[in-house]
Amino acid sequence: MDYNMMEPDVDWDEYMTQEDEWDRDSLLDPAWERQQKKTFTAWCNSHLRKAGTAIEDMEEDFRNGLKLMLLLEVISGERLPKPDRGKMRFHKIANVNKALEFIERKGVKLISIGAEEIVDGNLKMTLGMIWTIILRFAIQDISVEELSAKEGLLLWCQRKTAPYKNVNVQNFHISFKDGLAFCALIHRHRPDLIDYHSLKKDDPLTNLNTAFDVAEKYLDIPRMLDPEEIINTPKPDEKSIMTYVSSYYHAFAGAQKAETAAGRICKVLRVNQDNERLMEEYERLASDLLEWIRRTTPWLEDRTTDNTLPGIQDKLQEFRDYRRHHKPPRVEEKGKLETNFNTLQTKLRLSNRPAYLPTDGKMVSDIAKAWKGLELVEKGFEEWLLAEMRRLERLDHLAQKFRHKCNIHEEWSGGKEQMLQANDFKGCKLHELKAMKRKHEAFESDLAAHQDRVEQIAAIAQELNDLDYHDIGSVNTRCQKICDQWDVLGTLTQKRRSALDEAEAILDRIDHLHLEFAKRAAPFNNWMDGAREDLQDMFIVHTVEEIMGLLDSHEQFKMTLGEADKEFNAIVQLVNEVQRIGAQYNVPNANNNPYTTLVSKDITTKWADVKKLVPQRDKSLQDELAKQQANERLRRQFAQKANIVGPWIERQMEAIATIGTQMTGTLEDQLRKLRQYEQAVTQYKPNMDELETYNQACQEAYIFENRHTQYTMETIRVGWEQLMTAISRNINEVENQILTRDAKGITEEQLSDFRASFNHFDKKRTLQLEPRDFRACLVSLGYNIREDKIGDQEFSRIMCIVDPNNTGYVTFQAFVDFMTREMTDSDTADQVMASFKVLAGGKPCITAEELRRELPPDQAEYCIARMAPYRGHDAVPGALDYLSFSASLYGESDL
Repeated sequence: MDYNMMEPDVDWDEYMTQEDEWDRDSLLDPAWERQQKKTFTAWCNSHLRKAGTAIEDMEEDFRNGLKLMLLLEVISGERLPKPDRGKMRFHKIANVNKALEFIERKGVKLISIGAEEIVDGNLKMTLGMIWTIILRFAIQDISVEELSAKEGLLLWCQRKTAPYKNVNVQNFHISFKDGLAFCALIHRHRPDLIDYHSLKKDDPLTNLNTAFDVAEKYLDIPRMLDPEEIINTPKPDEKSIMTYVSSYYHAFAGAQKAETAAGRICKVLRVNQDNERLMEEYERLASDLLEWIRRTTPWLEDRTTDNTLPGIQDKLQEFRDYRRHHKPPRVEEKGKLETNFNTLQTKLRLSNRPAYLPTDGKMVSDIAKAWKGLELVEKGFEEWLLAEMRRLERLDHLAQKFRHKCNIHEEWSGGKEQMLQANDFKGCKLHELKAMKRKHEAFESDLAAHQDRVEQIAAIAQELNDLDYHDIGSVNTRCQKICDQWDVLGTLTQKRRSALDEAEAILDRIDHLHLEFAKRAAPFNNWMDGAREDLQDMFIVHTVEEIMGLLDSHEQFKMTLGEADKEFNAIVQLVNEVQRIGAQYNVPNANNNPYTTLVSKDITTKWADVKKLVPQRDKSLQDELAKQQANERLRRQFAQKANIVGPWIERQMEAIATIGTQMTGTLEDQLRKLRQYEQAVTQYKPNMDELETYNQACQEAYIFENRHTQYTMETIRVGWEQLMTAISRNINEVENQILTRDAKGITEEQLSDFRASFNHFDKKRTLQLEPRDFRACLVSLGYNIREDKIGDQEFSRIMCIVDPNNTGYVTFQAFVDFMTREMTDSDTADQVMASFKVLAGGKPCITAEELRRELPPDQAEYCIARMAPYRGHDAVPGALDYLSFSASLYGESDL
């Protein structure tokens, strides 16, 4: 049978439904009844002593109803009907009924608790009635985040004990057995009463006695619990623990100290001093930046050049130095200038000061306009440089093309005049003459083919003249020389053809020479040409495996040299035999072979070249092998360092991303942590420099790929820059949060509550909330949003504030900004005047002595130097006017 069956108001339905199930279990354990009786008795006596009385035995002392009515009067502050003074049973029932009727008038309808059971001394019913009174007058008024009384009291305990080691409050029974939770609640509010760090979790008896003794002696909370009984009971009674903990809640409810008047004044003065410093710094930075832009612009507008490619390349290098070294610090100055201006305006707005207006010509818009003009001139200069570079590169290309074609033509024409003027055809046999004639016909075809090259050379020379090439004199001289020579070659060709035609008529012999030589020398010569080409072939490899493949191919080639040597000897033997026959029969020009242009000397020379090139090829391949092995070492060296630096940067980025919501502690703790990250990154810079050194070595070795790492120097540079930017941005955000907190009077506990609530609803740890979760989070922090059309409209208004871009989620920063605006106020001139009035003891003026006594030295001297003398009729010597001074703090700045 449950002694606590009640029908509460609508707001308590859910809570009391849970309470029914809870009580049903409690009645099964006699130990819980003993705990409840002792706790409820102590609780009643803590109130009855105010009326000069007490109870010893609950089921006996409440039977006549008199002390029960007195208890209700003390805890409610109201008068109950006059009690019946008779000692008969019906008098006692009447008094108890008056008490029960008073409880029902307070909104709690009792079920199954009648006056007869109380008068008869029914302990279970008496305990149920007292629990009803405790719920109504000690627990029901506890409200934390619109939760039920039990849940609200539990959340209050959790928040107050969260920073304490070995404390984890999850319920009102097991969580309090070791006594540390009680000690933590006292230490959180009165750290002077308990040395929490000396307590041990494995000594619950000492912990409980310490908490109960301190609470009774210093907090006026009587001992309601028995330490031995709590320790020896597997599951202590929840009602008893809740009753005792509620006394802690009420004892500390008014413990928060308001900011003193001196503190508010110091805060306002610091704001003004900081604002003036930021204004001065802005003016200085703006002047420096504008002066630099004024000096730089004429240089960027200069378009003079010496019309040579090296000259324009020097100008381009100067421009690159400007972009790499001279401009970046100014970009940082411009960003710092804008950041300082925005921070200053934020501080002025938060402190109810008028917006800062820079001096003429130094507005942010003026600087942006000057910067835009600089970039416009810079863009025009760069476009001119690139256009001039392209023009001069084309001229240089045409000149190189002209020289290349001239070199080819001159190489081909070299010796052609001597050849055409030679009399080598005289005394030749007919077949030799016909061979010469065919060779001459081939030459005529070749000459005709070169006509196009000569025309191209002349056309390029004309184009260089049109484009005003700086060395056009040498171009025209060479072109004229080639054209003159071309005319001479045409005349000589016609003359030689006529001479050959005349000699052909008188020659009538034919001789077959060197057929076998031609058949064998040609393929062998081709083989040697191919071998020489292969041995001299320029190779490009990027790995050790590729060079090893070339070495294997070269070894296979060397294995064929034995057979080639046999073929060479056979061919040379053929030539020797031709010479012997020519000498024996006196054959004119016997050594001239009509079937081939190859001679023994060519074959011998080429074969010697082949044998000389083989060891050279050996050496070049071995050198390349050593080079590739060195490159591989460079790759591994870079990769080893990159595989350390890259993940380190990624870990720092992840750590920075989680500081805002997952880190506990104050904003100063967050800022200190970010500063530590900033210092760690700065100290890590030598690793980046070392990696840059490795990368430069790889570039100088023309290494552009590395299979040992996924990181490149470019990706690591980008990651490094992003890390530096993220740290700077987070530091600025936290500093602005601190400014907002200090300006608005936000406490660390409120910020901690904001962060804890946000994390509670951010189940996926994405650092953002969906609208449904954001609405629940607002409700958990006490923000009243009705569950109807009006509430939906209000929530839509809030979403427009925290999610102006309609992304569909709310970030942590937007959440904090909103809660700051909604839940705090800002200082005003009236508040500062009221604070000075407190320091002045209510007088309309204040003295320097009073200011020095109440304020820190620098703040006091700041006020004394700026306060005007007080001119009122009640002025005392040295009196100062704090009213006009307070008003001036919120007026226009003198700067």
